[in-house]
Amino acid sequence: MSKGKILLTGAAGYIGSHTWVQLSEAGYDVVGVDNFYNSERNVIGRIEKILGKTVNFEEIDCSDRDAFSKVFQKHPDIVGAVHFAACKAVGESIDKPLLYYRNNIVSLLNLISLMNEQAEKANIVFSSSCTVYGQPDKEHLPIAENAPLKRSLSPYGKSKQMAEEILSDSVIAFPELKVCALRYFNPIGAHPSALIGELPRGVPQNLVPFVTQTAAGIRDHLNVFGNDYNTPDGSCIRDYIYVVDLANAHVKAIDKLLSSTDSNANNHTIEEPTYIEAAKTGRWFVYNLGTGKGLSVLELVNGFMKATGVNLPYQIAPRRQGDIEQVWADPKKAERELGWKADTPIEDVLRSAWNWQKSLG
Repeated sequence: MSKGKILLTGAAGYIGSHTWVQLSEAGYDVVGVDNFYNSERNVIGRIEKILGKTVNFEEIDCSDRDAFSKVFQKHPDIVGAVHFAACKAVGESIDKPLLYYRNNIVSLLNLISLMNEQAEKANIVFSSSCTVYGQPDKEHLPIAENAPLKRSLSPYGKSKQMAEEILSDSVIAFPELKVCALRYFNPIGAHPSALIGELPRGVPQNLVPFVTQTAAGIRDHLNVFGNDYNTPDGSCIRDYIYVVDLANAHVKAIDKLLSSTDSNANNHTIEEPTYIEAAKTGRWFVYNLGTGKGLSVLELVNGFMKATGVNLPYQIAPRRQGDIEQVWADPKKAERELGWKADTPIEDVLRSAWNWQKSLG
């Protein structure tokens, strides 16, 4: 018996595809939508192969309200949505800010209004990002949800900050709306089946796909952007989280929204000075998703070589505009309130990424 019908936007993307699998395996009926701007059509068939069944998919652009509306007309029994549909590359956002603001904000506005107007229930899990914190002060590391939100260094990050503000205002305005904003750190790795994983178009913007493509001989070498940061080895520090662990957090978030009521607001820890009025409603939740451990770029590179036994040629390159020096999560609130924890060993995660790369031929 289905636990309910969930709309999944950006469903063919990296995190979306893994979340689709985990939601389905958890008993939810998933309706996936994507316009394949930054994903591949064959992902749908790969998801079907993992699940062993035909899936429900609609090819639409979420920023096209009329087209998006038809999904809700076709599936009026949608009880929740997980919203991934967005452009996501920091570097590209600096070159194409209007694309990021138009796509990332308009698609969200359409989702909120259509959920309120046409869905059976209005529960939204939003794909946010640690970029909302900007470059945190060292006294706030690891980052908890009550850390100040600083001005982002990229249009991508600013679009996530704007989206959270829109959602928190909407929770106050619309009593039927419940929102869980998941601020996650750096997802890496691939499904154990090696049927889905991170597949960037063109030159990868993220570290691990560049690592695996270099290891496979597709790239001559890996550039490590900067070795003069104020970190132990001079390279940037991030919190790298296994994508399947991350996908499971979205299942936990949907579970929470569907089971929560205004009356159990006292069970929620209000620690967010930025959105305290929204949190007081008992319908606004924010969680950091990470491992709680920072790993430098050079540590990850060396860890990949150790985990796979594959040599990885790399060189030091100048710093990259928009990069944050160091950031990692304090995930205790998610563990306490969602019952979720990222505990897959980094060696296993890196091997899964390599297995995925090898499966591509």
